[in-house]
Amino acid sequence: MTKSTKTKAQTRQEIESQIENFIREQGEIEQVEMGASGLQDGKYNTSNMGFIEPKKERTPLNHIVAALQQRKSDKKPAPIPSLKPRKPQKKIIYDDFGEPIRYVWED
Repeated sequence: MTKSTKTKAQTRQEIESQIENFIREQGEIEQVEMGASGLQDGKYNTSNMGFIEPKKERTPLNHIVAALQQRKSDKKPAPIPSLKPRKPQKKIIYDDFGEPIRYVWED
């Protein structure tokens, strides 16, 4: 037995009915300013913001990149691998009546 999942329409209808029940029971919906829910004591929570520290100077690595590019261009192209030597194959020698007489290895 599989549990049937709710469709989006059913979920929307359920949320709408919960809102209506809340309002019907004298509940009030409080309006807040946009972005106010992210504030703590009227201030933004700066403990998780990455902009607190001053901008750090970057270490230029242009000479290292140039050396890598030069090394890559100086590299000899890889040799083309030669074809593998073929393995000898077993060949059957038949007599005049089609019966095998012996086996011979052929290159």
